[in-house]
Amino acid sequence: MKFPKPHKLKEIANLIDCKFVGPEDFEILGMNEIHVVEPGDIVFVDHPKYYDKALESAATIVLINKEVECPEGKALLISDDPFRDFNKLTQHFKPFNSANKAISDSAVVGEGTIIQPNCFIGNNVKIGQNCIIHSNVSIYDDTIIGDNVTIHAGSVLGANAFYYKNRPEGYDQLKSGGRVIIKNNVDIGALCTIDRGVTGDTTIGEGCKLDNHIQIGHDTVLGKKCLIAAHTAVAGCVVVEDNVTLWGQVGVKSGITISKGTVLFAQSGLGHTTEEDKTYFGSPAIEARAFFKERAYIKKLPEIIKKINKL
Repeated sequence: MKFPKPHKLKEIANLIDCKFVGPEDFEILGMNEIHVVEPGDIVFVDHPKYYDKALESAATIVLINKEVECPEGKALLISDDPFRDFNKLTQHFKPFNSANKAISDSAVVGEGTIIQPNCFIGNNVKIGQNCIIHSNVSIYDDTIIGDNVTIHAGSVLGANAFYYKNRPEGYDQLKSGGRVIIKNNVDIGALCTIDRGVTGDTTIGEGCKLDNHIQIGHDTVLGKKCLIAAHTAVAGCVVVEDNVTLWGQVGVKSGITISKGTVLFAQSGLGHTTEEDKTYFGSPAIEARAFFKERAYIKKLPEIIKKINKL
């Protein structure tokens, strides 16, 4: 998430009432999670296990809960609770803006696009040409939709990320300031949910086809021409490359890559990065050929046991 204009290190430190290390006029351009940070971004870290990863990342400003040596060319924001203060920054730069009508005045709808009754189109939404948005679709603020997109009834684009910190008093949600981006020629079935990024974009690539009842988590990126069948759930921060097929009731773990041309058979549970053009099955999913061979051997076990007992 980029700020509307650059800010100085001292300005940001004052916003969250914390100490800083570095020149007070050090320029800050935005804030992002570690997997999408760029130079000029703030990244937060609140666990020693990830200190080095954050300090060595592309981010040039690290919001951290310990005074550490500042890497050359970078700056630090020292906070007793980086999670809380990252939320403060999101709330400041991307506050919730309530709506007072079904289709916001700031929404832009392209020529030839049809919006059926009872839809909600939020602030700063952009919808391209020749789209069909069926009834009872909710499109949250800042969503961008390309041309020739169809979204069926009851789908929700842009709900908050499922991202929580467990505190003694209960779960604390990391606020979402990112977007959903739908590229050209995408079909989205009924009752699908696509969560916006925490600070980046959740993206559905050109030509993707989504069946009904599909969940796409925050900051996940689908490549071109992916095919996803009903009741599939893809967690946050997943990279799905081009021409991937996920059949019904597939579950995908966060933070992995589903490589180009991968096929996952129905009811598979994927917890690791795949290899290109391979087919997987099972939970945990393994290569489908290996799975079916194992099943064939298992079927032979009674016969093998009988032979052993006769010896």
